[in-house]
Amino acid sequence: MNRLKRVSMPKQPPEERIKNFKEVALGYSQEQAIMEASRCLQCVNPSCVKGCPVGIDIPAFIKFIVKGEFEKAIEKIKEKNNLPAICGRVCPQETQCEKACILNIKNAPIAIGALERFAADYGISKRIVSFEKHSSTGKKVAIIGSGPAGLTVAGDLAKLGHEVTIFEALHEAGGVLTYGIPEFRLPKSIVKAEIDYIKKLGVKILTNIVVGNTITINELFEMGYDAVFIGAGAGSPRFLGIPGESLNGILSANEFLTRCNLMKAYLFPEYDTPISIGNKVVVIGGGNVAIDASRTALRLEAEEVIIVYRRTIHEMPARREEIFNAIEEGVKIRTLTSPLKIIGNKDGWVTKLECIKMSLGELDSSGRRKPIPIKNSNFFIDLDTAIIAIGRNPNQIIQKTTAGIKVNENGLIVVDTKTGRTSKHRVWAGGDIVTGEATVISAMSAGKIAAKDIHNFLLNFT
Repeated sequence: MNRLKRVSMPKQPPEERIKNFKEVALGYSQEQAIMEASRCLQCVNPSCVKGCPVGIDIPAFIKFIVKGEFEKAIEKIKEKNNLPAICGRVCPQETQCEKACILNIKNAPIAIGALERFAADYGISKRIVSFEKHSSTGKKVAIIGSGPAGLTVAGDLAKLGHEVTIFEALHEAGGVLTYGIPEFRLPKSIVKAEIDYIKKLGVKILTNIVVGNTITINELFEMGYDAVFIGAGAGSPRFLGIPGESLNGILSANEFLTRCNLMKAYLFPEYDTPISIGNKVVVIGGGNVAIDASRTALRLEAEEVIIVYRRTIHEMPARREEIFNAIEEGVKIRTLTSPLKIIGNKDGWVTKLECIKMSLGELDSSGRRKPIPIKNSNFFIDLDTAIIAIGRNPNQIIQKTTAGIKVNENGLIVVDTKTGRTSKHRVWAGGDIVTGEATVISAMSAGKIAAKDIHNFLLNFT
């Protein structure tokens, strides 16, 4: 067979998908999955496993797919990953496991992410819920936040026999998986199915509880919990700090996507929760959230959506696949452009964005070339709505209400990266609350590290 030719995943055509919020990538058929899996060389010393942040035995699950043993494939994946249907959709495999694939020498790595998604979706469709669970340890663990880090810690510790309860601030579990990622990229039914699996492991999820307000960490200890993991994420939006940012018609991407997801604005008028964005939308930023916001705005019937980014498209931190999808759908990307001022009308509504053109200089601390303003290159962009997508900061409520937790100058919790331990006894942390806004899989990796250390600690804790 031709091991160089990768099997492409089917997608909705651009002209169709911009009219709906259904998933863009349609997934492999069984025949396509077997064909793609058959390209795997089954390396003796597989480099792809080293590229996986959660250590999935990639050749093993792919070999099961080749044999048509799909149930065994998903069982093998779930030995290390409790959220495979999510990871198969939103993890940047191209910079992790697939980048490490030996077939990259010929520019055609195995589609590991697509195969993981296939196996996970098969497991969901067949309601496969097999797992090994240790006998009860009698220890209780509280998890703060039900995002990818919290769900990972909860699942791993529940399998090890601990009694685990998740405390979630919002009315639905899932964290950024539920409120931050659009339906067309990660369907809520998939998130729900993955969370249901965590519940079947014995994990309790309590919603509408803001730890640090409704209850404190010290009170959790008083309630009998032996250990606490903080996976509260980074939920507070960052803003530009430029004139005019308080005008009407300016949204943080965090607010915009949350309202679309949790309030189901994308199902208007079935749900009476519309978002008025007008005809012309400008999204400021270059990460996955900026891409998600721009594609969401198109589906909410904006006539024109422009992404403003201060470097070139090559420096954009968003996934290449999602950038391509956005361009294919009609999103315009204005690179080497930086906003200076937002201008409004007499009624306080935004009308224009004043920008300046940029050039790229020497490498900065991020490893990318530093954007430098070009003098006297100012220009204006007309708009009805501006969406700010330049990242999120951690909410400070836990840090401010918990004595003994060390934080850095950005309000992020300081941990031992090898264990996830904070400076407070019996408290661990991981994910965006520690690193700042990052990927789903990096949060899961931090969760696995913490879960292992929590388990070892509890075995000797009396």
